[in-house]
Amino acid sequence: MPAVPKIRPVSDLRNKFGDIAKLVHESNEPVFFTKNGHGNMVVMSMEAYERNLFESDVYNKLKEAEYQAASTKKRFSHEEVMTELRKIIR
Repeated sequence: MPAVPKIRPVSDLRNKFGDIAKLVHESNEPVFFTKNGHGNMVVMSMEAYERNLFESDVYNKLKEAEYQAASTKKRFSHEEVMTELRKIIR
């Protein structure tokens, strides 16, 4: 089950910074801030930010691989791929 988004008024950044810092580090999830009832910014821990960057990079590489696969009929077996990788590593 996905985590329930944590939404706070932007004034909490000034008034309750310590609580927010603790929350983002303990939950490892972002906290969303509103100003006048509208979304304004997101705060997250460095660990969560780096994880999101990594996941985004992996997703982009998978999309690129799907695009390349769709552009050709050529396919390789597992054995062919592993043989080529071993050649490269040596």
